Amino acid sequence: MERKKMTAPRLVAKKARHEPITMLTAYDYTGARLVDVAGIDAILVGDSLGMVMMGLDNTLPVTMEEMLHHCRAVARGAKYAHLVGDMPFMSYQAEVAEAVRNAGRFLREGGMESVKLEGGQEMVAAIRAIVAAGIPVMGHLGLTPQSISKFGGMRAQGKTAVAARRLVDDALALEAAGCYAIVLEAVPAPVAAAVSQRIAIPTIGIGAGAGCDGQVLVYHDVLGLFDRVHPPFVKEYARLSETIVEAFSAYREDVVARRFPAEEHTYPMSAEELAAFQQALEG
Repeated sequence: MERKKMTAPRLVAKKARHEPITMLTAYDYTGARLVDVAGIDAILVGDSLGMVMMGLDNTLPVTMEEMLHHCRAVARGAKYAHLVGDMPFMSYQAEVAEAVRNAGRFLREGGMESVKLEGGQEMVAAIRAIVAAGIPVMGHLGLTPQSISKFGGMRAQGKTAVAARRLVDDALALEAAGCYAIVLEAVPAPVAAAVSQRIAIPTIGIGAGAGCDGQVLVYHDVLGLFDRVHPPFVKEYARLSETIVEAFSAYREDVVARRFPAEEHTYPMSAEELAAFQQALEG
């Protein structure tokens, strides 16, 4: 069967058909191409790139220009996956008009097909305006990394009855505002399941249990490439960091021992041209 381009409406339709949604992050052309070839439904160019690509302690310093740079690279590498650009800290919180302009930049300059932003009912005005401008919006509730100063760190959310009820209310508000999907991060599984059952749009879980309509993980976590932070909800499907270090070490040893490059790694030159070259040097 010929693979079709994934869109926001098709993701919503997958929930209606009870088909799980797959999502991964990617940050460059090569990564996006690999994720796309694997048949993943959606690619999030996450502001997590600040940590896994730039070595920052958190996502807060990531800028619009940095996000757009990575978005453009991802857009060149993915043909079928739906592309979601993560709006960075303070690109949408201050003013609704600024939020719409920045969301538009993700589509016009970054090659994205929708945007993701964090927050609940306090973000409804911005979401409505962005959607009214013709830009699909994915919400993000639970542990919202851009709010770590308020939370006091990377802490699970919705663990009390009051907080869980607020999550449900926030999800309903985001759906009413026009979001086509919502990421639920670091939320107790029963709470995430309750949210998923009460809204018609898909929930994409990360550390939120199997009751969500889909799942997302960070590219580097799945491949075992980033060990500075290791959330308990991550499942490593490979330990490529070890393989990569072994390959680099083998390369270093070959160079030091003059085993690389060998003759097969060089470009040939005819004997006649070599002789002429040597004669020119002697002359």
